[in-house]
Amino acid sequence: MTHRVLRTICLLVATVAAMTAGAIAPGDSIEASYSVGAIFGTGNSTFAPHHISANRGGTVTGQHTSLVWVAVKHDMDTTRRLSWGAGAELWGGYSSGASYDRYDPASDALVPGKQHPASFWIQQLYFEGKHRSVFLVVGQKDINPGLVSRDLSSGDLIMSGNARPPAGLRAGLRWVDLPLTRGKVQIKGEGGYYRFGDSQWLRHHYNYYNNFITVDYWFNYNNIYLRTNPSRRFVFTLGMQVAYQFAGTWTCYEYGKMTTRVKMDADAKAFLRAIIPGSGGKAPGDYYSEGNHVGSWDLALDYKAGNNTVLRAYYQSPWEDGSGLGKLNGFDGLWGIEYRSGKRSLISGAVIEFIDLMNQSGPMHFAYKDFKDDDHPTGSEVGHATTGADDYYNNYCYNSYQNRGMTIGTPMVANVLYNTDGYLRITDNRLRGFHMAITGNVSRDVSYRAMMSWRKSWGTPYIPRLQPVAASSMMLECTWQPQRLKGLQLQLQMAHDHGKLTGNNTGATLAISYNGNFGLR
Repeated sequence: MTHRVLRTICLLVATVAAMTAGAIAPGDSIEASYSVGAIFGTGNSTFAPHHISANRGGTVTGQHTSLVWVAVKHDMDTTRRLSWGAGAELWGGYSSGASYDRYDPASDALVPGKQHPASFWIQQLYFEGKHRSVFLVVGQKDINPGLVSRDLSSGDLIMSGNARPPAGLRAGLRWVDLPLTRGKVQIKGEGGYYRFGDSQWLRHHYNYYNNFITVDYWFNYNNIYLRTNPSRRFVFTLGMQVAYQFAGTWTCYEYGKMTTRVKMDADAKAFLRAIIPGSGGKAPGDYYSEGNHVGSWDLALDYKAGNNTVLRAYYQSPWEDGSGLGKLNGFDGLWGIEYRSGKRSLISGAVIEFIDLMNQSGPMHFAYKDFKDDDHPTGSEVGHATTGADDYYNNYCYNSYQNRGMTIGTPMVANVLYNTDGYLRITDNRLRGFHMAITGNVSRDVSYRAMMSWRKSWGTPYIPRLQPVAASSMMLECTWQPQRLKGLQLQLQMAHDHGKLTGNNTGATLAISYNGNFGLR
């Protein structure tokens, strides 16, 4: 399978290169943009406050931060039939770490050890091309479904931008008229296979005492959306997102002793199950459905009030298996309203959201067929299935839906990064909360952004808390972009968390950056 994957990668790289060759004519000028900057942060506790670390690609997470970045990109020209793009974003510097428990056989005890974020990493590095509405991306590039705003929302339930983006191959379709609809309906979608490269992070942060660790796994992400004519006053959008963790090596420990190690399949069938879910049947992780499937049903309704003002109402319904997919999880989901004025004003954007993950298709999961075969001779008299306890973002054989400790889905669910006991699963996914955010311009040079969130958690369906815990999070951001010094930006953030869910954290960051353009002929 490895050789087939390598051949596929070479073919797709060659395809993008051919697109590029056809998209560049002699004498063309290649326009690109660049950004350089530095960010400095400090706080009173181990981790940065929620609204400083959330939805920023896992770049700022610790108590103290001194980082620099540089980014260069050339965007595809959407007006041309053939076009190409490329980009690179590099980060480096110092971030304070945290102590994570790890089993020490000599003392037969869990011993804390300091772990720091990387001193240098590649945030994005990609090459892309398109022909008409069909596009192809090779490398590591941010994935944005586009249903909720990245700057104001609490975060998309499936692909929020809270974690570092994966590296891989993806292809898709940009918005294009659906055939036979006479322009009344448009369609877009994408699909790809990826690797997160977080195996070393997992090994360094796992306690090697109880539970399990799964490394070297693959990741698949797909989405598809339909919308009505975007030039109309009312625009309705309907879509679906699907994510899939599969393959890898699963290792279990009990009281510091390794009990099980299984290398799960990464053959053609495993890659196919990303598109057509089904039972693998060989490895322990494949008893019910091969891999870990996570997804959401997405709905949005836009109202254009004129002067570029847009009011959007949206809803995301999460699912982990067939019960959630069939909407047996009650009121669960992200409910939101977004306002955009389309111009500089005191209030140019606002969001109000309510999140509810309490139902999870009920408290129990029982599949009677699992107890009526040769492996379970005792049998079962129950003749029907009870599909519940979805345990959002967790799986009995794969680590939580995360990358380097940061939740890939909504950061309202507390990140695995906070588990200093070395437990690699999400501990608080059964929650309810709300989120509010506002942005605007105080003057030509000064803009602001303010956020406030509250959430209350009851643990997980399988490991409930005896007493619920809550967290309140607030953030105020001020950005100065002087008109006389085009490209310069100075940004100050101050944030505070209060409550037992993530602790009482107070922190601030100061970032300075410069953005510009250049051309090559």
